Amino acid sequence: MKTEERSDSSRPAEEPAAPAGRTGHRPDLVAAGVGALLVAVACGVGWAWQRSNGELQAQWPPLLASWNPHVGPGTPAALTVAAAVVAYGPALADRLPWRRLLLTAWATALAWIFSLALIEGWYRGIARRLTTKHEYLRVIDRFDDIPAALRGFTDHIVVGPPGNWPAHVAGHPPGATLTFVWLDRIGLGGGAWAGVFCIVLGASGVAAVLIAVRALAGERLARRAAPFLALAPFAVWTGTSADGYFAGVAAWSIALLAVAATRRSLLAACVSGLLFGWTCYLSYGLPLIVLPLATVLLITRTTRPVLPFLTAALTVPLAFTLTGFAWWEAYPLLVERYYQGAGGVRPYAYWVWGNLAAATLAVGLATAAGLRRTLTATPSAALGALHPRRPAPTAEAALTLLVLAALLALLAADLSGMSKAETERIWQPFYFWLLPATALLPVRGRRGWLGAQAGVALLVNHLVWTGW
Repeated sequence: MKTEERSDSSRPAEEPAAPAGRTGHRPDLVAAGVGALLVAVACGVGWAWQRSNGELQAQWPPLLASWNPHVGPGTPAALTVAAAVVAYGPALADRLPWRRLLLTAWATALAWIFSLALIEGWYRGIARRLTTKHEYLRVIDRFDDIPAALRGFTDHIVVGPPGNWPAHVAGHPPGATLTFVWLDRIGLGGGAWAGVFCIVLGASGVAAVLIAVRALAGERLARRAAPFLALAPFAVWTGTSADGYFAGVAAWSIALLAVAATRRSLLAACVSGLLFGWTCYLSYGLPLIVLPLATVLLITRTTRPVLPFLTAALTVPLAFTLTGFAWWEAYPLLVERYYQGAGGVRPYAYWVWGNLAAATLAVGLATAAGLRRTLTATPSAALGALHPRRPAPTAEAALTLLVLAALLALLAADLSGMSKAETERIWQPFYFWLLPATALLPVRGRRGWLGAQAGVALLVNHLVWTGW
């Protein structure tokens, strides 16, 4: 095992021959340019639309943000982290022993998220974020009797009856709120502990994605993706929002299923199932993570982990249902609540494509270029995976399928109409699995692409007040 872990660490990964039609930097630059143009058009159209009638319910569309150029205590640290990853990230990703790379990537992501959050200062950037009027910590005292709170949870979703939940509590299954209730019970109450918890769990998703990519597509591509994952632009919204925590849980579910499928680990399959079940009770939109999970089985061509996975996954809805909360009864009420608020005002005609502009800012222009390569490779990868007599997918095809599954999940969420705005924050569980597309970019230009990624995050965090 030790030999395997260090097999790629003695020298930089070699550039494989690129498939026909995918060589050259110009198409990648065009894809990045299209992404930048989409953002520019969404900003221009959105600003005019919002100024005309206020329907978008966002001051600086396509982001939920307001114009506020500023610097703060985290600015020097953010610039330092960005410069260090751009300068040394690719070489370290190529040479570090595997386990050390995982820890380094996680630590780097933590430093990046914390430094970006601290641009607003400790109080505004971290300690206060989860205590505002829409957030989970506002209702901790209503969960003194947890079974009773769960039995009556659906009674307070829709606006109208006395004591309706704040927006984020009503908008999510109770697993999200229970997390912060339990933190409070063990002495980690308050916004600061909640914020740190979400950041640490959110950053751990970097290690989870690397483990999954290595298991499914090989160590070479995982190492290439590592610096881009550590320097993800959506770190702006991981610090501090509960969606970062949701993204981390979902990422570990996928990673552990990849481990279970490739190493025949019963324990990994069971824990993966438990995490998936919990994920579904963190956000109503996250059952869509089943698409990447199913793709793991498609890539590895095995159904061996399915039974232990499903058995473990079903324990979560069983526990909630027996306690008094029924997911399927709550979701229609959530839809009603959504249209009682901003969701009923925001026009689908703008947000169905404006969301994609927000997503472009969240994943960065390098990911847009990587997605071009992913889509180019999709027909052959899909044909190979679905044909029963063809050999297992190549490393590149496996990565293509994994990224494509996340992209399809994101598009399904977009078309549903239940994600109008705020997708820079809400879609973090999907963004994690789009970033590995950067591993398909040529080695020679990695530092330039990393600089572009960091530049997006730094500009957003210094030019606007995101509110999350």
